[in-house]
Amino acid sequence: MTILEPTVSVDEFDALDDALPEGFTAELVNGRIIVVPAPEGDHNENVAVVTRQIFAARPKLWMYSEAGLAVGAYREGRARPDGVVAATGYFRGQPAWADPSGVLLVLEVTSGRDADAEVDRTEKRAAYAATGIPAYLLVDRHRREVVVYWAPSDGRYTHQSSVVFGEQLALPDPFGFDLETSQLV
Repeated sequence: MTILEPTVSVDEFDALDDALPEGFTAELVNGRIIVVPAPEGDHNENVAVVTRQIFAARPKLWMYSEAGLAVGAYREGRARPDGVVAATGYFRGQPAWADPSGVLLVLEVTSGRDADAEVDRTEKRAAYAATGIPAYLLVDRHRREVVVYWAPSDGRYTHQSSVVFGEQLALPDPFGFDLETSQLV
């Protein structure tokens, strides 16, 4: 993961994003450009573990992989979470950087160096809370824990719960089931 800190407009960011070589994506979070290489196998498997459980428990919802969202208090950020949970069909007709108002939960899975994971732990969490996304689920591979944040207010999540890999994590409404984490790596 590479982090660049210039001040750019959304239009300048879009031009940069379009110019990236295949296999890389860019995000604009809290004014910082984050360039991310394609995820590796264990990362993808962790997304799949969570996706299967959400779909099994709530079949009218779907986990969309790396859907683009306009994030931040003024929607001036651009994020591609590893997973975005919304009603099936929510993204139909949406632009590349979709309105997040119908999103119920975003999922991030850490990868790369532990220092890179701080972006998921702090900056992305703050952007998702400022956007008003009801829940943020973080699979932290470096700490071997899963954390769910929910109930955003005044730009931050007011509640959180965490477990180590192997334990069950109670997800807040509208999910209302325990996420099994023993298959996470």
